[in-house]
Amino acid sequence: MQTVETPALPGSGEANLAVAPDGRVLLSWIEPVGDKGHRLRLASRASGSGWSPPFTIAEGSGWFVNWADFPAVVALPDGTLFAHWLAKSGTSPYAYDIRITRSRDGGRTWSAPVTPHRDGLPAEHGFVSMAPSRTGEAGIVWLDGRKTPHVPHAGHEGAAPEAMSLMHTTLDAEGRLGPETVLDDRVCDCCQTDAVAAAGTTVVVYRDRSEKEVRDISIVRLADGRWWPPQSLAHDGWEINGCPVNGPAIAATGSNVAVAWFTAARGEPRVKVAFSRDAGASFDPAIVVDEGRPLGRVDVVALEDGAALVTWLEKTDKGAAVRVRRVARDGSASHALTVADSDAARSSGFPRTVRSGNEVTIAWRDSAEPPRVRTAAIAIGAND
Repeated sequence: MQTVETPALPGSGEANLAVAPDGRVLLSWIEPVGDKGHRLRLASRASGSGWSPPFTIAEGSGWFVNWADFPAVVALPDGTLFAHWLAKSGTSPYAYDIRITRSRDGGRTWSAPVTPHRDGLPAEHGFVSMAPSRTGEAGIVWLDGRKTPHVPHAGHEGAAPEAMSLMHTTLDAEGRLGPETVLDDRVCDCCQTDAVAAAGTTVVVYRDRSEKEVRDISIVRLADGRWWPPQSLAHDGWEINGCPVNGPAIAATGSNVAVAWFTAARGEPRVKVAFSRDAGASFDPAIVVDEGRPLGRVDVVALEDGAALVTWLEKTDKGAAVRVRRVARDGSASHALTVADSDAARSSGFPRTVRSGNEVTIAWRDSAEPPRVRTAAIAIGAND
């Protein structure tokens, strides 16, 4: 494992990773500007090299900046980049909108932003995930609080009286939005969503919410030209009266899909991973990944041989550590590697992971004062 110094300044956070069509890894993050402003920045790197000088995607005041609800970047096959951030839309602490911008020159210049949701209400809209669609657009998925516009908060500190919805639309390279589609009308309030393109299918994972407050992981797929009904990925049976702020992650190579998630069903914290060979239509039984004291905050990358690398936060005697482990479909697993020491505080955020060729990049926020975004690269062999 090799540490790769980033151009992110002290005070930076909310890191995320993506991969461009040419194999470059894209790192995005937020930095404070002045007393009340923020800017979203982007750098790239090829395998074995350092990070490029950063571009500024957007800058302004009145942003909603949150440890768990953070920006993302996605690249279409033609190289068009999409990036999103969140902007406050009302006086409620959790009234905010999604802003999405596009770049067709590798991130040097960006378009005026558009808003994918069209309800116009001062409600929560966030926890965005984006994935290329088979029709050449970006698929946009988010949690939508339009049914709770007058609630002081939308589940961040407890259950809202009305449920959040899982929504989808598309955005093309010219800035044209597709129709809004409700994928699930009752979901957990503030767990991250994730989405991936797998063999011509869009696969979305999220934390669901039953009428009895069971908040397990569900999956919904766009296949054969239509959205199929949501399905439970694993019946953990985690009943919790409030959002755990701990969403799932998904990755794919071809039709092989891996999903990682955190659960504390029956009072037993666990990080798990499950595999699919048919683009998410069915999954093998879940495999436990953690070392017995997980905090969750998972990510996953899919390997060419069908295995996966899972990252998560594990509680330690000194706080927490960012761990990574290779898990095969038969349940065999490597020893867990400690990427970095961290802590259990919300401010440490969510470590992110991507694979490009034979290298895996991991980004996290360190526990220095002030903290900043760090990255490391791990070379993987043919059997890793």
